[in-house]
Amino acid sequence: MLICFDIGGTSIKAARATAPQALTPLGRKPTPRDDFAAFVAVLEGFLGETPAPVAISVTGVIDPRSGLATVANIACIDGRNLAGDLQAALGRPVIVANDADCFALAEAHAGAGRGHEVVFGAILGTGVGGGIVAGGRLFRGAGGLAGEWGHGSITATRLSVPPYDLPQFECGCGQRGCVDTVGGARGLEKLHRHIHGAELESTAIISAWTGGDAAAGETLSVYLELVAQPMALAVNIVGPDIIPVGGGLGNSTELVAALDGEVRRRILRKLDRPLVVPAQLTVDAGLIGAASLGFSEGLA
Repeated sequence: MLICFDIGGTSIKAARATAPQALTPLGRKPTPRDDFAAFVAVLEGFLGETPAPVAISVTGVIDPRSGLATVANIACIDGRNLAGDLQAALGRPVIVANDADCFALAEAHAGAGRGHEVVFGAILGTGVGGGIVAGGRLFRGAGGLAGEWGHGSITATRLSVPPYDLPQFECGCGQRGCVDTVGGARGLEKLHRHIHGAELESTAIISAWTGGDAAAGETLSVYLELVAQPMALAVNIVGPDIIPVGGGLGNSTELVAALDGEVRRRILRKLDRPLVVPAQLTVDAGLIGAASLGFSEGLA
């Protein structure tokens, strides 16, 4: 048995797990952002008397060698050896991975990637992220950054669809032309604003596109070309059997299907089945991913 936590900047969710798919919810509490003792106390409140080990999905990046966490929106754990510090404070084994990796694990163990050898979980949410699972285990990579296809100066500036020429937008990571600048919800909105001079939320753009709106259709044609090219490159490098797509944009089955078609015609491997598919675990993916992490790493 494990006690699993899904830790975000706003709240901490907890569950008891006897398998990755067998969770008993324990509740949710606000995340203490500036007080580590208060942060630990919230976790202890969920543990009770059980001696079970702890598996955590957390926003941010975890370096697998040093164990150091980079968590910009939770100051009290930023820069800590999070697993080590929590293990000492809680008196039990603790394992930690970031939320994108846990999303990929959840889909590999209990979602769209179940039964597949290599799963590349792609997140198209506010921004762009991802994680890689091979043989049921998380591939962490140097620095804990494997699967982060959202960054790097890779987006095209010359397109096959109008407006044909496009600048590489500045990214929060300090580079220009990252997939993160165009591939997430804010990126889609940025593209629509750049092409049409109109302010629309991503959900409205998707809705207009599926309804046949010409302007939204132009925006989506640009979006699909910009995102499909780097995703196809990631497929050729990683060789996934399946790519579950999570995040807000992943909720549009039409968008995911269109992206699948654009990716498959650009990759070396020829498939007669979908490769890019909607994620199946839209609720409690963080907790399921944390449980999957703990069980796949032999913590329980």
